[in-house]
Amino acid sequence: MIVELDAGAVGVLLARGLDLPEDAAEAPVLAARLAAPPRGRQVVRLGTGDGTAAAFASISDTDPQLGHVELLAVAPEARRRGVGATLLRDVERRLAGLGATRVRLGGNPPCYAWPGIDVRYTPMVCLARSAGYKMTDTAWNMTADLRGPELDGPVDESRLEAMGVKVGPAGPDAPEWVRAIWGDGWAWEVEQSLGRADAGCYVAVRDGEILGFAAYGANRPSWFGPMGTAPAAEGLGVGRVLLRRCLADQRAAGHDTAQIGWAGPISFYSKAVAARVERVFWIYTKTL
Repeated sequence: MIVELDAGAVGVLLARGLDLPEDAAEAPVLAARLAAPPRGRQVVRLGTGDGTAAAFASISDTDPQLGHVELLAVAPEARRRGVGATLLRDVERRLAGLGATRVRLGGNPPCYAWPGIDVRYTPMVCLARSAGYKMTDTAWNMTADLRGPELDGPVDESRLEAMGVKVGPAGPDAPEWVRAIWGDGWAWEVEQSLGRADAGCYVAVRDGEILGFAAYGANRPSWFGPMGTAPAAEGLGVGRVLLRRCLADQRAAGHDTAQIGWAGPISFYSKAVAARVERVFWIYTKTL
């Protein structure tokens, strides 16, 4: 029986049903974050009556004809019984009822769990293919080792201070500044990073003007991003300092590594903190 569900029940299921330790460890907060998406998002929240399977889905914030299956989890004892396939079909019907003509198995940014299907989640890859989905894109995370020396030393900050640039925690004006340059998505993530014990955001400022920002923990405590530098400030080196400030906070919170989610500039992160491409995600799409 398919029923509506709540984030608390999903958190318990994910703690048991996510095969990768780095995902299972953040199961409760991951479910809570997904249950509180940007205002106005059309969502589908379904699960089995016995609590052995759950799915979170939604309509894209930018394309009203695109649905996202953001999360689909089945408890170990309920697998290989067609539970996931049945739940996915019901989610597809619900999304179609909301206007979707295509469905993507992957994150609906800015509030998301994963960009797509981690290539190590073989059962989900098999389900996607058997359900008629085709791989349409690839995404990746980069891993920063927080135990290395790359986060130590104030050299860059001293250099910026000599140029009149100061780095510190973001204030309440940061989201609107981010929105004006990068749009609603990143602004929402910055808003989520403010005022949380397991998240944060830093900005670089000169003469009262914000030059760049970096945030972490918006969707998951161990994930870094987003980060951006104003076009007028590119080349000053504020990005590396902001990145290191955030990663240092995550290290202080007890994380040994941080995931740079949906990473773009691979070379920058590699040079700045010796980050490496590690988690790879396949994004599958289907026309309804």
